[in-house]
Amino acid sequence: MASIPSIMRALKKDSPAPGYTLVAEPVSVPKGDEVLIKIEKAAICGSDISLYTWSAMAQVIATVPFIPGHEAMGTVVQLGPDATLQLGDRVAVENHFYCGSCYTCSDGRGDICASMNQYGHGKGTVHGGFSEYSIVSSKYCYVFKTNITPLQGVLMEPLGVAHNGVESIDVAGQEVLILGAGPIGLLAAQCANALGATKVIIADINAGRLELALKMGDFVTIDSSKVDLKEKILEMTNGAGVARLVEATGAPPMVNTCFTFLRKGAKMVLIGLPKSAIHIEDPLQNVIFKSITLTTVHGRRIFHTWEECEKLISEGKVDPTLIVSHELTLTTWQEAFDALMSGTACKIVVDVQK
Repeated sequence: MASIPSIMRALKKDSPAPGYTLVAEPVSVPKGDEVLIKIEKAAICGSDISLYTWSAMAQVIATVPFIPGHEAMGTVVQLGPDATLQLGDRVAVENHFYCGSCYTCSDGRGDICASMNQYGHGKGTVHGGFSEYSIVSSKYCYVFKTNITPLQGVLMEPLGVAHNGVESIDVAGQEVLILGAGPIGLLAAQCANALGATKVIIADINAGRLELALKMGDFVTIDSSKVDLKEKILEMTNGAGVARLVEATGAPPMVNTCFTFLRKGAKMVLIGLPKSAIHIEDPLQNVIFKSITLTTVHGRRIFHTWEECEKLISEGKVDPTLIVSHELTLTTWQEAFDALMSGTACKIVVDVQK
């Protein structure tokens, strides 16, 4: 195994202000159960816009200083004295750093740990994926069991969010409506197909995203900028409404409206992240009398979701790489974030070693 340098390149936010700086940082030595990972790929999430611009939301979910990048994979190159992994292990980082002792962790729900820290957000660690090397506790590393590619591996984190949501609403044998053809919505559509949905309908206002959806699977698409979405859904379901719904836009007007698309006894999951208050018109008719089941998700079930997603990828049942619109380098990091904020990108992956 190649020698480990003493200095590495990393993106860093050192002050509570917009932007990042590409800096030279000392390579840390792992302690306790930590490992040093040589990061190969890191992906940019839509939520990284808030961290980059240092919005009001970022000031709640992150703490400076930190290295960004919560979607990352690489190879273990150094072990702390109590590490449980092996040199050469190929790993992805589970960025929800659970405490292991709170009431949610005691219930086996480290994904929503009541005392959660978070990789790439400065919560409990300054480390993140946009660095050539990164320190992570062994218990937060998912070791790949198959020969999936680095590109597939780094996309298991967002795929896991989509899979967690879809799995929670029992889609087998059901028609599923996906609201939003962004990265999570598109991955949710693939997961719904893989988990046995009889039909997957994807609605969005972006024609380019809908074209991409048709390349990713046997889906029905609706351009909701051109039709009344409620009328179209009721027409397609003989007036009953859909049995399963995945809300992946996070847009409050869509969240407010989506309850009207549901049939009685339907199940729905909110995956998108609304930035302002939501409300429900006519809650008796649209919610209570329909006896719907509403779930939400935050991240992935540790490590059940990772195992299921790797299985789907290795068996060829989902292909998360189809959402990738840009593959850039750490040197061109500014171009990556400019593309993200311009709205022209779907999913951006960065080769951290270049």
